[in-house]
Amino acid sequence: MKTIIKYCLATLAICRIGFANAQTDSLTAIYQSAYVTINNMLIGNEPVSFKKAVFITENAYYHNEMSYESFNTYIQYLVKISEAYRKANSLKDYNFSDSTELAISASVFKIMKDSIYDTRGNLVLKPFIYDFDDSFAENNWSKMFVTKLLITHTGNCHSLPFLYKILCEEQGVKAYLAYAPNHIYIKQRNKKDGWYNSELTSGQYPIDAWVIASGYVSTETIKNSLYMDTLSQKQSLAQCLIDLARGYERIKKENAFDFVNMCYNTALKYNPNYVEALLYKSETLKKQYDNYNSIGIASKALEIYPEMQTAYVKLAKLGYREIPEEMYYQWINSLTTDKEKYQNKQINRTFNKTK
Repeated sequence: MKTIIKYCLATLAICRIGFANAQTDSLTAIYQSAYVTINNMLIGNEPVSFKKAVFITENAYYHNEMSYESFNTYIQYLVKISEAYRKANSLKDYNFSDSTELAISASVFKIMKDSIYDTRGNLVLKPFIYDFDDSFAENNWSKMFVTKLLITHTGNCHSLPFLYKILCEEQGVKAYLAYAPNHIYIKQRNKKDGWYNSELTSGQYPIDAWVIASGYVSTETIKNSLYMDTLSQKQSLAQCLIDLARGYERIKKENAFDFVNMCYNTALKYNPNYVEALLYKSETLKKQYDNYNSIGIASKALEIYPEMQTAYVKLAKLGYREIPEEMYYQWINSLTTDKEKYQNKQINRTFNKTK
């Protein structure tokens, strides 16, 4: 099995070489194909698969140089480790009908955030930890990727919850993405404790008060579903469309407007108050507006201006405020500095009772 996994990781890692040597003339065709597949899931022409949507989004960035078979093989390897851990560490004193589902969630969280050893004391799996280097992927877009996370065991608040969701769903358990300012985390529920949050960057279960403590989550933004609401499967696919557009724009650099517009408009059909898509729309329209003005086509700029203004006004009406990067990191670190204040003690008691 270890030989197979090494092969799978090597097959995923080859994307770095493939990307460097890829010809850009096929870029749009590759991204159009990825868009069509995700859109087919959205309109019901293909089965919905978050795992597949994530892979094709990342694979497009590498000009389809990666292997879905290798990606899936490594996912199944992690599932088997999760299953083995669950069988060896079953929950104690949890007598509700969803005990199996809860145990699966607990095991996925454990294998992602702790070192896992076999019965002989051999290290089987290293934890997946937070990558503090370029964590917003401003310099390297692949920092957002699940495939990068699998290869390096380091990721961010995008790739870590994505992998958690994939591993839960592979075992038949629902795991919902949820938004906070510049952040993605996981929401789940069980019959004993109700809804609870899983924070994969720090390996903790924070209460809702922690999300609100960012200072950029108001009653208005919660009511308007900007933050702290669960995403449906189709809304999660909408997130993949925005990731797809941003990857395309990073490579294309110029004349990416048509594809980007198509992606964010489709995403907003399924999640009208999706803050990242609304921001992306505003930013893209502003770039188009400035571009037309710079080349002296004022009439085109004037055509775009009303839509651009409407997008910015909608964000303001929804209660959106941009969180400064420094404030974001202070908020994320508060889970460590104020651990007792923000941890979900009830869910910790539930998960820490094992036979």
